Order: sequence, then C-alpha cells, then structure tokens
Amino acid sequence: MLTSKQRSYLRSLANNTESIIQIGKNGVDESVIKQVDEALTARELIKISTLKNCPLTSKEACEDVCAKVNAEEVQVIGSRFVIYKESKDNPLIKLP
Repeated sequence: MLTSKQRSYLRSLANNTESIIQIGKNGVDESVIKQVDEALTARELIKISTLKNCPLTSKEACEDVCAKVNAEEVQVIGSRFVIYKESKDNPLIKLP
C-alpha cells in the first residue's frame, strides 16, 4: 500500500510520461494484461489511456488492471490512469 507521500512522488514522476498502452473496445483482455505486466517489469511506473469506445470507465479499467497484475493505483484523471508495481529484480524508482 502506498502512502500519500509516495503517491505524490509517483504522480510527479508520471507527469512527463506519455501513455504507452491503450485500452479499446475489447476492454481489459489477456493481451492488455500481458502488455501491462511486461511494461511494469521494465519501467515500474506506466500511464495507460482508455479510448472512447472502451466499455469500462478509466477508474473501472484501472481497478481491473491493478487487480490482475498486482499493481498499485497511483492516479486516475479523465481517460488516463497511472499504475505502479515495484520490480523485485531491478528496482528503478526509489520511493521516499
């Protein structure tokens, strides 16, 4: 579980990053989960966009993805959300 200070720090890091994964009309399917898991392993902190034709809201998609990949929700704004998962092999982000 992230503290508010850690969440704030991660939000500041995610501020300048672009969305690297988009969730479309198929919602959160196996291919999306695989992409998210690989991206989290490589980066630890990623931003995801939900497209207009996505059957889920951004909050619902975020909760679904976080539950399936065991990640932490950092922020949900509009059609984008940021998630974090600490890498056990190669930690890149040092939390305060």
